[in-house]
Amino acid sequence: MSIRFFSSAESEACQKLIDLALREDLATAGDVTSLAIIPEHLQGKAHFICRSAGVIAGLDVPEILASLIPQLEFAPLKIDGDFVSAGTAVGVFSGPMRSILTMERTALNFMQRLSGVATHTRLFVEKLQGLKCQLLDTRKTTPGWRLLEKYAVRCGGGANHRTGLYDMILIKDNHLAALAHESNPIAAAIRSARLAYPQLPLEIEVDSLEQLQLALVEKPDFVLLDNMSLEQLRQAVHLRDRLAPQVLLEASGGIHLETVREIAETGVDRISTGAVTHSSKALDIALDYG
Repeated sequence: MSIRFFSSAESEACQKLIDLALREDLATAGDVTSLAIIPEHLQGKAHFICRSAGVIAGLDVPEILASLIPQLEFAPLKIDGDFVSAGTAVGVFSGPMRSILTMERTALNFMQRLSGVATHTRLFVEKLQGLKCQLLDTRKTTPGWRLLEKYAVRCGGGANHRTGLYDMILIKDNHLAALAHESNPIAAAIRSARLAYPQLPLEIEVDSLEQLQLALVEKPDFVLLDNMSLEQLRQAVHLRDRLAPQVLLEASGGIHLETVREIAETGVDRISTGAVTHSSKALDIALDYG
């Protein structure tokens, strides 16, 4: 049975990365070891086994790889987003042994990376159980891998922030610094952004309660509270509730597994962290033959 979870855009991004990975691995000579010692018509089977417990992501990858080779087949045994214990088989390759051996490393590299991101994300999400706060990723992703890593975040139970610089207004401190000539850079930035791109969601970053008050007057969709203390975050929530209750507050900066719950308990609506993508450890997945 063929189970697909990537969107069309994610599938396209994955295909490009697979093409690059296979060029790196095979160049023009191919898998010379397998070509030399494995009989052309030898058939076999190999199971993807999780050596460590974690959340699975990227089962589309071996399926895409199998579609490139005649007679090579992939059957998923789990669904992306499943949490599995160590020793669990999550999918199986079957077909020509040469092909399985040739595709092994590429499949594992993708699945280990994406499952690692999903597993790390799940750890953060579990810390927020029972609270209204939502965990989001950032643009701190591996170049070229953004759509896939953000997909893996969703597999882990997190949500995606903006995809790139094109799909959301996010006014940051450096933007405001460039507008220092304005009497009220925050108001000027928000009003200009609303005028230029009224259809896009708008967020502004602030690092003080004074800046927050100026931003709330303009009623952006979101305000990012950068590196604020717990007490400042609580005061920010109180200020928002009084002045502009429809504006969502997002905490960012200094977000760790040890701190994420107490930050959420201040009453902020969202927490964004780059850690789920830039600091995730690959999940240990192997291919067992036979």
